[in-house]
Amino acid sequence: MNEQADWYRVKNVQQADSPALLLYHERVINNIEHLIAMAGNPDLLRPHVKTNKSASVSRLMIERGITKFKCATIAEAEMLGQSGAKDVLLAYQPNKAKLGRFIELMGAYPGTKYSCLIDNIQTARMISDMAINHSLNVSVFIDLNVGMDRTGIVPDEALKLFNRIETLSGNETEEFPGIAFAGLHAYDGHIEDENIDERIAHCEREFKAVEQLRNDIKRMGYPFPLLVAGGSPTFAIHAKRANTECSPGTFVFWDKNYHDHIPEQHFLFAALVLTRVVSLPAEDKICIDLGYKAVACEKPLAVRVYFLNAPELMPCSHSEEHLVVQAPQGHPYKVGDVLYALPMHVCPTVAMYNQAHIIRNGMFTEKWAIDARGRELSI
Repeated sequence: MNEQADWYRVKNVQQADSPALLLYHERVINNIEHLIAMAGNPDLLRPHVKTNKSASVSRLMIERGITKFKCATIAEAEMLGQSGAKDVLLAYQPNKAKLGRFIELMGAYPGTKYSCLIDNIQTARMISDMAINHSLNVSVFIDLNVGMDRTGIVPDEALKLFNRIETLSGNETEEFPGIAFAGLHAYDGHIEDENIDERIAHCEREFKAVEQLRNDIKRMGYPFPLLVAGGSPTFAIHAKRANTECSPGTFVFWDKNYHDHIPEQHFLFAALVLTRVVSLPAEDKICIDLGYKAVACEKPLAVRVYFLNAPELMPCSHSEEHLVVQAPQGHPYKVGDVLYALPMHVCPTVAMYNQAHIIRNGMFTEKWAIDARGRELSI
């Protein structure tokens, strides 16, 4: 797709109130197809839907041959069931309450194969017991800590957990043994080296123990285990591993952070926030309707957002409904002017909106629901 300097401008922008989430349809499709081309085969992909949270966007991937997905919430898992996804990994270790909802989800969407994460034997036993009580088998992935130190068991200790899971699920006389090992999961969100050679080297260091674990399991007479690994910065590295599915999420919309720090991937910006000038409080300040509730604000104030049609504007204060930006003396901006804001972090920004305005060929045409922005749909 040829990049045009003013690609983001919406011809009928007056039809949209602000702030508003804009999704550029052609660019979303471009990013999905570019992802498949990078991976080489849609079967190597298990995209994370935490970024888009949308049945409409998920169906665009399904229509292009992607059948497996990863998600973080029960709502996202249900949205994928409604979308017709064949295989969904809930990349979260359930507590008892969440497990009850997860089992209900499995019953509600029998056409979707669901699995979840575990990193300890206590949770494995809880899942096994509850699954047996419901005459079910629950597929689980062992969650590995490969250096992010957020969740998971370190690879050197995971073989013991694998053996104990096999003991739990090894009763072949039971129709429903309750729990079944499906593979290994490793998220490496801490690997963000800007230089691709350094990122590859970093990734290989962190995953050396994971590959050792996989080979140890194979040497014990089990099949070489499936590995689900990698976010946007590392998925192309993991795509070269045997029996591995890659799980990028941000690729579908892209954002300023990854554009600046992963320059070799060449995804397109496909999601912006439409905002307008609401006040001119001083000669060198402009106030716009882009508050905490409209754009992710975990980044430092100066780099939360970038204005495509006003790159000189610099944020100087932020509150719930307003963002004040510094402007040059004698600036031309007036109340009502439109700004196109590129989020530094698109995933939590999308989660702030109930719906997105869809832009096709430069025109606002319809709205799509951000179906799974909350914690539950019907389950």
